[in-house]
Amino acid sequence: MRTSFTVTIASIVILILLTSMTLFTVDQREKAMVFRLGEITSIKTEPGLFWKLPLIENVMFFDARTHTVDTDEPERFLTSEKKNVLVDSFIKWRISDVKQYYISVGGDERRARDRLNKTVNDSLRAEFGKRTVYQVISGERDEIMELMREKVDVDARKIGVEVLDVRLKRVDLTTEISDAVYRRMEAERKRVANELRSTGFADSEKIRADADREREIIIAEAYRDAQQIKGEGDATAASIYATAFKKDPEFYSFYKSMGAYRETFNNKSDVLVVEPESPFFKHMRQT
Repeated sequence: MRTSFTVTIASIVILILLTSMTLFTVDQREKAMVFRLGEITSIKTEPGLFWKLPLIENVMFFDARTHTVDTDEPERFLTSEKKNVLVDSFIKWRISDVKQYYISVGGDERRARDRLNKTVNDSLRAEFGKRTVYQVISGERDEIMELMREKVDVDARKIGVEVLDVRLKRVDLTTEISDAVYRRMEAERKRVANELRSTGFADSEKIRADADREREIIIAEAYRDAQQIKGEGDATAASIYATAFKKDPEFYSFYKSMGAYRETFNNKSDVLVVEPESPFFKHMRQT
């Protein structure tokens, strides 16, 4: 009884071992390659459960998901103007041909990343060398990224890899060039400000001179008109006085004397020394 039970348990264990050695699974995130005595016999690109010969065949799995190659530090590239720019980029890629990927880099992801990085850097150096700073920073940035993706993908196919995207995260001037550009911009703005300031001063002086001239003209015209009106008033008054004198010379003389008395004795502190027989007191004596 005990012997039969032991045999049953041993059979089950052996069956489990054989099953584990003959079955393998591939999920949707993987691709698998089956080797028989070191030679590639089949490639599994679809998820599922598969058989293999125990002890004779072995399986290698590859990550089929999209990978990202991101630069640790920005790289320096020269533009057509011989100016350095700092470029920070990344690559999106995945395995397209498992067999070619294994033959080319031995299934080593690090080797594939190094190959892609080198290809991107060489392509960027060539593309940036044809363009100015303005073009690589803003003018033709999208065009550069598309050209890069196409060129890098062509080379990546040789190692069984498909490049999905190449992106330039950041393209900046180096510190030295940024400072030089800033100083040049500052000098240009100061020059424009000084030019506007001097132009404004000249305009203000012209406006001030025009205003002064207008003021002098207005004052002169006002004085002329005032003198004209005054002259007309004096003429009218003289005419009235003359008419009054003709009508009653004695009353006119009396009226003029009253005016003279009023002006003379207006201030009590005034002192007047005149002979009593002076014509000035004519009307006072008559009174």
